[in-house]
Amino acid sequence: MVLWIVSLIAGCYALCGAGIVLLRWINPWTTTVQIERRVQALRAHRAYKKRYEFVSLASISPNLQHAVVAAEDGRFRQHRGFDWVEMQKVLEDDVKHQRVGRGGSTITQQLVKNLFLTTERSFVRKGVESSLVPLMEAFLTKDRIVELYLNVIEWGPGIYGAEAAAEHYYRVKASQITREQAARLAAIIPAPLKRKPERMNEYSAIILERMEQTGW
Repeated sequence: MVLWIVSLIAGCYALCGAGIVLLRWINPWTTTVQIERRVQALRAHRAYKKRYEFVSLASISPNLQHAVVAAEDGRFRQHRGFDWVEMQKVLEDDVKHQRVGRGGSTITQQLVKNLFLTTERSFVRKGVESSLVPLMEAFLTKDRIVELYLNVIEWGPGIYGAEAAAEHYYRVKASQITREQAARLAAIIPAPLKRKPERMNEYSAIILERMEQTGW
């Protein structure tokens, strides 16, 4: 029994590892989070429409690229998958307020979750996620990681990726997103099923300030 479990785990890791290597050249047609949302809709007998179109990084406005990095992972270009500085800040904040708050996950960690895992919060999921992050950083460039991230993450119910988000919220292509629109789209990433860009005045202003501080 133990041998069977070990073999199953090893097989899953091997598949994920192979998938990460293939992501250097192949764009994913779906993700585990996208599958999870469809299953949730089926169980709830709820209508579900998926909007997902993969586009190149060059086809995504630099405004949106910089806004998302500023909002989600300011040291994305400096770390190797884990932002220990941010993690320490999160831990200190949690201890200070005696509660578990924001996650402090990097873009690479979030990408692993979206591609291979689910949105369920657990120590098991976090452990698997952390073990796959070094592989992703080793086999993929930073540009490829951010390209994948911008294309697969949720931006609303059934809305995945920058192209679908730009068309849904602003009726434009991802390449045409303005600086203000980019900040508002980046502001809804932490809670895409609840937040709306037009309501994110305060947080989008913070993101715009972060962008300016980094020279964008």
